[in-house]
Amino acid sequence: MQDTLENQGLAVRQRILDWLAGQSQAMQDLLQKVVNIDSGSRDEPGVTAVAIALRERLEAAGVAVQFEPVPGYGVLLHANVPGASDGPPIVLMGHMDTVFPVGTVARRPFRVEDGRAYGPGVADMKSGLVMNVFVAEAFARCGGLKGPLQLFFSCDEEIGSPVTRERIMAQARGVKAVLNAEPGRVSGNLVTSRKGSMVVEFEVEGVAAHAGINHAAGASAIEALARKILALHALTDPATGTTVNVGVVHGGIVPNMVAPHATAEVDLRFTSDTDPEALLQKVRAIVEEESVPRTHGRISESRRTLPMKPTPDALLALYQRGALSLGFEVQGEFTGGAADSGLTASVGAPTLCGTGPVGGHPHTEREYCELSTFVPRAQAVALAVLDHP
Repeated sequence: MQDTLENQGLAVRQRILDWLAGQSQAMQDLLQKVVNIDSGSRDEPGVTAVAIALRERLEAAGVAVQFEPVPGYGVLLHANVPGASDGPPIVLMGHMDTVFPVGTVARRPFRVEDGRAYGPGVADMKSGLVMNVFVAEAFARCGGLKGPLQLFFSCDEEIGSPVTRERIMAQARGVKAVLNAEPGRVSGNLVTSRKGSMVVEFEVEGVAAHAGINHAAGASAIEALARKILALHALTDPATGTTVNVGVVHGGIVPNMVAPHATAEVDLRFTSDTDPEALLQKVRAIVEEESVPRTHGRISESRRTLPMKPTPDALLALYQRGALSLGFEVQGEFTGGAADSGLTASVGAPTLCGTGPVGGHPHTEREYCELSTFVPRAQAVALAVLDHP
């Protein structure tokens, strides 16, 4: 009897691997479809269109899909493949938003060159979404699940998940594991810990004056902002892993007016050893300091993503065993990029990140996905799900 059960398990295992092995072109076709949809953060119609394209594939395979509306951002996609028994699920996670504005697809749509796919969001993380969809479909078609397998795709990750973070953490509480399909590293490695991030938007008020006739009567908000930028960048500390970058600035009205107003956005990255509240207080002190007499600064908005605590050794080893049986080796590595995996790890969910196809240069025009990694990475995730105790 035991031999029969083992043989049946091996047969299901092979069916899943064989089915995924035959899906390379279908994966690429779906990837092209979703990459060619603009879906920047806060692009509600675009994000929803991506979700619809993924739902069509899942429902055609008999997978139940639900949308949870997120007004102004799109939808959350929930999907479920039942297992042999109820219990804590394994969650395959991803995000449908990108950093690119409407019109990017028209300028540089999906294309393939020398085995690499290019296009906005192709690695971060539309290839991971597609991979997760096909893994779920493999189990829906072939069986083999001990417990439930869930898909959870969010819609505002690229701006720090300001609206969905509580829902993400609620989704992760009590699950067996979370596999987040952010792109695999260029090395092929997985991500086993991440920095947290904080975005702070602030404004500076000055005093307007004619720059030629009455210069001394003015107080330049732009000068004050410039001084604050230098002070903020000085918070960068390689020894603690803290980095600070003022990446967006606006200010002034015309060249011959002392600027009465300026704004900026600053990105901060930090490790799990850093107290984010203490870091925010340092930023606040710099922003509110009267760096030029008669100017005033204030923080208008702040949002953050939590650091990802290290992946449990057992979960990493589980994936590694499956990958090795498929003929490739992976290690876990730390990255400075933040992701929703920090939120899931923060509530105690064993979390492994970077399980998506290998890609590089995210958030740039050079972003690419290695198409040859689609099938083996999908198979490795499937084995991790199949072999999870």
